[in-house]
Amino acid sequence: MVGQRIGYVRVSSLDQNEKRQLESQVLDRVFTDKASGRDTARPQLTELLRFVRDGDTVVVHSMDRLARNLDDLRALVQGLTSRGVRVEFIKEQLVFTGEDSPMANLMLSVMGAFAEFERSLIRERQREGIALAQQRGVYKGRKRTLTPERAAELVERASSGVPKVTLARDYGISRETVYQYLRQAKLVNPSG
Repeated sequence: MVGQRIGYVRVSSLDQNEKRQLESQVLDRVFTDKASGRDTARPQLTELLRFVRDGDTVVVHSMDRLARNLDDLRALVQGLTSRGVRVEFIKEQLVFTGEDSPMANLMLSVMGAFAEFERSLIRERQREGIALAQQRGVYKGRKRTLTPERAAELVERASSGVPKVTLARDYGISRETVYQYLRQAKLVNPSG
């Protein structure tokens, strides 16, 4: 029995074009996540893992689209292949079936490690670029989530005893962001 060819696409932001990743592939179904790779909540990947069956082939543009670190990559590939699902990476030109040779397993590890290393270099260059821009005074940081009026309201509510988790939910921000606003207003000490 020949299974289905199922594509998995992940783009990091809403404005990235997911079509180019698997445009030349003939696929029966495609699952697309629009989320950062480090985001563990990838609902379409979860759905794909539920959907695939023995004999199917999962087609992914490149290893870094499926996983953001080597451990995750190995776990996903081994989990799929143990169920009789082939995994095909277009960019790296690698196919894994579960009956892989030691060389195939080495290639999975090496290529996955290179992808992880490349991502860490990108993050390092980004941090360096931000630091240089800050020194020149041209980097203003991320745009404030709350207007000054809403921030003052948040601070006032916090000082009257409203729990931080309630504030975070009411203002649609994380608890860490609540604490950042409170630190700016000097209502909490820096250690928490």
